[in-house]
Amino acid sequence: MTDTTQTGPVLAADGTPLKKSLARALRMQKLRALMLIAPLLLFVLITFLLPIADMLFRSVENNIVSDTLPNTVVALEDWDPNSGEAPGEEVFAALAVDLKAAAEAKTHTKVGTRLNYENPGISSLFRKAGRKVKKWDTEADGPFKEKFLEMDDAWGDIGVWQTIQTYSPKLTNGYFLNSVDLKKGNDGIEVRPENERIYIRLFIRTFIMSLIITGACIVLGYPVAWILANLPSRTANLLMILVLLPFWTSLLVRTSAWKVMLQQQGVINETLVWLGLVADDARLVMINNQFGTIVAMTHILLPFMILPMYSVMQTINPSYLRAAKSLGATNWTAFWRVYFPNSVPGIGAGSILVFILAIGYYITPELVGGTKGVFISNRIAFHISTSLNWGLAAALGTILLAVVLLLYWTYDKIVGIDNVKLG
Repeated sequence: MTDTTQTGPVLAADGTPLKKSLARALRMQKLRALMLIAPLLLFVLITFLLPIADMLFRSVENNIVSDTLPNTVVALEDWDPNSGEAPGEEVFAALAVDLKAAAEAKTHTKVGTRLNYENPGISSLFRKAGRKVKKWDTEADGPFKEKFLEMDDAWGDIGVWQTIQTYSPKLTNGYFLNSVDLKKGNDGIEVRPENERIYIRLFIRTFIMSLIITGACIVLGYPVAWILANLPSRTANLLMILVLLPFWTSLLVRTSAWKVMLQQQGVINETLVWLGLVADDARLVMINNQFGTIVAMTHILLPFMILPMYSVMQTINPSYLRAAKSLGATNWTAFWRVYFPNSVPGIGAGSILVFILAIGYYITPELVGGTKGVFISNRIAFHISTSLNWGLAAALGTILLAVVLLLYWTYDKIVGIDNVKLG
């Protein structure tokens, strides 16, 4: 009798080991799946991850000083700002060489602008010096210290040289210090003067008002979502159009409408005066303050709260409430102990969505918030488009991102992100 037991590896039809053939087929399957999602991954990388990486880099990048004034930076290494005297002739000679080259390359104004963020007035100092140093012969003219002091006495100010020395490294934490109302000083990190502390206040205001807006959206949106979820489908779909209607209107138009309604001569005040509830000379101030921002943003963000709650409430089986009532529960007890816990995932999803959207809004607070109702996002937009201090804007954005991620992590630990559902 012949022994037909196979002692070697099992082979596929093409003669290769079956295990190797299966592994190759699995790799090809994964590669095809990757190719299908490659466009989406590329889109996310280009439009989301790279901008965030660029923001993180800009928040600490400080090449402009060392690249524009290389000789001056090296010469300043031996200068002690606590000596009470301005640097010596060798530093001014190095500055003359650097400024002449920078003026010819038209980069002296950029370094002046960068240092002006830390010490106001330096920008004009570099601009004036660039025009004059360009005509000097840096190999023959001198002494340069006297020439700079004759040009402007500010070149003898120790604070100017201390700023140049402090912000000469290629990487800096100065932007982050400014973001939390601190600054670099002779003896290390210092607290900014009282009249310059604005960012901590703006951060606190942003998060408190965003929480208030989120809470207002929950209070106003929950009954609407409950009604929509418990109406017949045809009626609910018709009413849903009213919820979605704001999405079909420009954000700027909606904000401008609130600006018209809330002003002292607006619709609301005129109605209150006509009803005799408010005196004509005591009209309510509802615009250019925190109240106006909260009202306008609650209206704008309310649909983002209603939709997740509605989609979750639709999945709650009505038999749960009937079962609770059959066991003796009152309407309130059945709602609070049965219906509400099942709707919490929708509240969580809506809250996260509304809160994150709220802290990033800047158009609405800018139009209706005045000076007391603006968010930190308004300051970020200001530094990006007006002051062009992109480093400070990047640092503020990074802090905002870090705080949001921290809150998200905290929410996950307390509530559990797995319990959040969009329906």
